[in-house]
Amino acid sequence: MADSSSPERLLVTAALPYANGPIHIGHLAGAYLPADLFARYQRLKGRDVAFICGSDEMGVAILMRAIREERDPQDIIDTYHPQIRDNFERFGMSFDYYGRTSSETHIETTQDFFRVLDAKDGFELKTEEQLYDPEADMFLADRFVVGTCPVCGYEEAYGDQCEQCGSSLSPTELKNPQSTLTDATPERKETTHWYLPLGTLQPTLEEWIDSHPEWKNNVLGQIKSWFDDGLKSRAITRDVPWGVPVPKDVAERHGLEAEGKVIYVWFDAPIGYISATKEWAEEQGAPEQWADYWQDEDTRLVHFIGKDNIVFHCLMFPAMLMEHGDYVLPDNVPANEFLNLEGEKLSTSRGWAVWLHEYLDDFGNERFGPDLLRYALATTLPETGDADFHWEGFQQRVNGELANVFGNFVHRTLTFAQRYFDSTVPPLDDPSDADRDMLEAMREAPDTVGTAYEEYRTREAVFETMALARRGNKYFNETEPWHTHESDPQACANTIHVSLQVCAALSILFDPVLPSAAAELRNRLGLDAVRTSTPGKGPDDPDSDRGWDDAGEPLLEAGHPLQFDRGANPLFEKINDAQIDAQIEKLRDRAETQDSESTSSSDMLDDLKDPISFDDFTKLDLRAGTVTAAQPVPDADKLLRLEVDIGLEERQMLAGVAEQMAPDDLIGLRVVVVANMEPKEMFGFKSQGMVLMAEEPDGTFVPVTTEAEEGAVVR
Repeated sequence: MADSSSPERLLVTAALPYANGPIHIGHLAGAYLPADLFARYQRLKGRDVAFICGSDEMGVAILMRAIREERDPQDIIDTYHPQIRDNFERFGMSFDYYGRTSSETHIETTQDFFRVLDAKDGFELKTEEQLYDPEADMFLADRFVVGTCPVCGYEEAYGDQCEQCGSSLSPTELKNPQSTLTDATPERKETTHWYLPLGTLQPTLEEWIDSHPEWKNNVLGQIKSWFDDGLKSRAITRDVPWGVPVPKDVAERHGLEAEGKVIYVWFDAPIGYISATKEWAEEQGAPEQWADYWQDEDTRLVHFIGKDNIVFHCLMFPAMLMEHGDYVLPDNVPANEFLNLEGEKLSTSRGWAVWLHEYLDDFGNERFGPDLLRYALATTLPETGDADFHWEGFQQRVNGELANVFGNFVHRTLTFAQRYFDSTVPPLDDPSDADRDMLEAMREAPDTVGTAYEEYRTREAVFETMALARRGNKYFNETEPWHTHESDPQACANTIHVSLQVCAALSILFDPVLPSAAAELRNRLGLDAVRTSTPGKGPDDPDSDRGWDDAGEPLLEAGHPLQFDRGANPLFEKINDAQIDAQIEKLRDRAETQDSESTSSSDMLDDLKDPISFDDFTKLDLRAGTVTAAQPVPDADKLLRLEVDIGLEERQMLAGVAEQMAPDDLIGLRVVVVANMEPKEMFGFKSQGMVLMAEEPDGTFVPVTTEAEEGAVVR
């Protein structure tokens, strides 16, 4: 534990967003908003917090997009990095620093990390054959190769999968391979790469994970499934022209050429947290301070991620940190599940998404527009299972809770204080039981809400905060100051005094989720000496000793002048039906347009294949089966490993759909499988069948499902 004489130190990270597109509400609910609420809460507690994030810019997908659009990869990331950064800021994200993995500091930090592990013999070197384009003078990553599928004969299969039959492939398995860069016939050429020996590290990782039984069940469950299957060595380097270069001195140490070899993005991306912290410390004028957050055992490191990043932050990155030896390990990794939209899964290809920049443009003129979405998402976080965002639910949260409960309570309280007590805090004298009960509820709230934040139950923390506002509204109604200001002036004064104290408490307790509205409430209360939750911003005094723990005590002395004008608007305006209808219509129109564009022409459909005989058809053993488990396959970006119950037995099958579907998208589906496929070994796993998928004209895979019983024959 940190020394009691100094603030507890926390390093909070949010998953690095990929710099190849804008942010949508699924991203916000998965990692970014929970991280921001947690960091803001911890600052209000007076703790030493560094909240770090940045753009992930080194993946091969960026290179592929650049080639497809005939642009430089740097141009791609230079387009999206500032967009993402600026929209995060508009949304109220309170990062202490937002970096990028193309920076010189990041490249140097990653290469230094790589050097240390190599010097400690923390890697394995493996030599293997890969396809090489002699005209482009480069090895070909999987999607840079097309050829004939060895399973079904489809002539335009990619090097990672056949989109005709769904088989997962490696480039060297293709017949008649061809480079998509030059159309040249590639050669087979040996290449050597570095691997992280996760299998060797598994006992150490298991012992470490066992020391954290407090982690979320969804996180521990996924980790356990990886342990049960046995961890395998994972490639750290690859031969592509975009990424952090392998250090020349390390390659020479092994008698290898570094030219053309880069470090895999899964290895360099989490190091981005370290490099961004270094850049932040440099910006603060204390360049060595980064080490306090990464190499001091008194630091708590917390990663906020979506569930698709669990394996990287709970196994891969900790393994790297263990091998290095100088870094703290994560104290917690509170991963969230996925957010759906209007009852359907988010789909960027279909346009079925609410983009952050569009929301900010559409609701930017609303009072505290970003806060409205922050609150609506915070009450719908997918903490233990997938959750659903509805525009009508958004309207209900804003109108029914922010406006009618919190805003109404604050406005009535301030209006009464202005009208009957000359905009000052009236004295409290001989309080009633109702007054004392309300003050007691206020005293308990910081601990109740804070415990929920500490235990990563963010949604509950927000619910409990609104519960205090609801209790305040009820108290105000029951004490009826509109009557007592004439019949019992002291009772009226007590009601307004207590209500103002509750408003002051709410201005702190609501600050993590509603930073702009909470700051405005403190302005109206004249409460300006409160610790800020936004580093370097706002009117609050960042050095004030008053913060979260003081919210339960009266913060306003009798006679304190309020800064509230009678004509001031309520904190929140209601969202009208027309605004919601417009959002729903825009969402559906965009999805319908993209669906229409992808299906409007039969020219986009593949030609029918040549006829086969009935005897050939009867050779296929098609069965109904239920997907009981699904998880990614290490080193295979496109593969999911499925467990499918086909009635007679449970089979393991590999499906090349990981880029389009999350494991939970498939679990529980009753699918049609080819049960008599010859078993095929891929990436250390044996595939004992094939799950049938329909392919839309835009390349989207859709599982072929059935209502038949498990094991039923499909004819």
